[in-house]
Amino acid sequence: MKLGFFTMPMHPPGRNYTQTLKEDREAVLLADRLGYCEAFIGEHVTDVCESIPSCLAFIASVAHDTKQIKLGSGTVNLPNQHPAQVAATVAMVDHMLEGRFLFGIGPGGLRSDMEVMGNLDSDRTAMFVEAIDQILAVWAGDAPYNIEGRFWNISTERTLLREAGQGVMVKPYQKPHPPIVVTVVVPYSQGVEAAAKRGWTPISANFLQPVWAATHFPMYEKGCVAAGLRADRSDWRVCKSIFVADDDATARRYARNVDGAYGFYYWNLLSKRRARGQAGVYKHDPSMPDSAVTVEYLLDTLVIGGGVNSVVDQLLAFRETIGDFGTLLYAGHDWVEPRLARRSMELMAEKVMPAVNTAIGRQAAAA
Repeated sequence: MKLGFFTMPMHPPGRNYTQTLKEDREAVLLADRLGYCEAFIGEHVTDVCESIPSCLAFIASVAHDTKQIKLGSGTVNLPNQHPAQVAATVAMVDHMLEGRFLFGIGPGGLRSDMEVMGNLDSDRTAMFVEAIDQILAVWAGDAPYNIEGRFWNISTERTLLREAGQGVMVKPYQKPHPPIVVTVVVPYSQGVEAAAKRGWTPISANFLQPVWAATHFPMYEKGCVAAGLRADRSDWRVCKSIFVADDDATARRYARNVDGAYGFYYWNLLSKRRARGQAGVYKHDPSMPDSAVTVEYLLDTLVIGGGVNSVVDQLLAFRETIGDFGTLLYAGHDWVEPRLARRSMELMAEKVMPAVNTAIGRQAAAA
C-alpha cells in the first residue's frame, strides 16, 4: 500500500491567511521529503476556511520545490471555469511538473461557489461532462478549434495565425493527457461507475463511513467491466483522517477534542451538509436519527488516531472493512500545534506504513 496526502485545506476562519498558506505549502513539501507518493490539493472560491481558490496556482507554487511527489488537483471544479482556460492551465502545470501531475476533476460541492459563479440552479452534472469532453477535445485536436456545446463554445477559426502561434493551444506533457482522477463522496456512486467506463480512477473521501466506502470499488469494477477494462484495486485511492502521536494520550487530546483541529474540520463539514439537508451521508446506519450525527460521533467513527501500534491496528481493521486498495491518502488538517502535526506525518511515513505493509505481506503469504 502506498502513502499519499490530500488536503482541502480546512482552517478556522480567525487564522491569518498568509500563515495558513505557508503551512499548506510546508505540508506538501514535508510530504515530499518523507516519501509520500502524491499530494492532492482542493479548491474553493468563496470559503475563508477552505481557502485555496485555485489548486492549479497552488500546485504551480510548489512544482519546482518538490522532487519526487506527484501533485494532483483535488479537484478542479469544472462547471466554475471555462474549459479552454482549464485545458491551457493544466497543460502548463503538467509541463512544469514534467509528468508529475494528476488531473483530479469534479463538479464542485460548495454551494456558495455555485451561487457566485451563477450555476447554483443549473444542470451541473451536464456542465461537468461537457467541460471535460471539451478539454479532452482541445488536447486531442488542432487549431483552429471549433467545439460547440450547450454551455461553452471553443473556437479560434476567425483569429488563427498559426505561423505566429496565435490561436493555438499548448498540449500536456503527458500523452495523451495526465491521468484523470475523480473523488467519490456518496455510497453506491453512479458517478464512479461512469468514470470507470472512461478509464478514470477514484478517490474515496475521508468523511464517508467505512461501510459506505466499501461500496465504491464494486461500482468502479462494474464500470470497468462494462467498458472492457481491468479493475485493479491498486488504482483505488482512499482518503482518511489520521493522527499519529508518540503516545495514545497525546493523540486522544489532539484528534478527539471537539475544539481541536479535527473537531473543527468535522464541525465545518457537518454544518454545511446540514444546511443543505444532507447530513445523512455521515451515518453508518440510515436508520440513525439526525440528532445522533454529532461532531463527537464523527470523530469516533471517522478519525483514526493513537500511537503507532494503535494506528496500525486501526488501519488494518479499516482495510478489512472496505477491502484492499492501492493508496492511502493522509488527510491534511489545520496545524493547531505544528510540532505535533509534523510529527504525525513523520510517524505515518516512517513507522506506521512500513508496519502496515509488513502485516499485509504476512496476510498475503498466509492466504
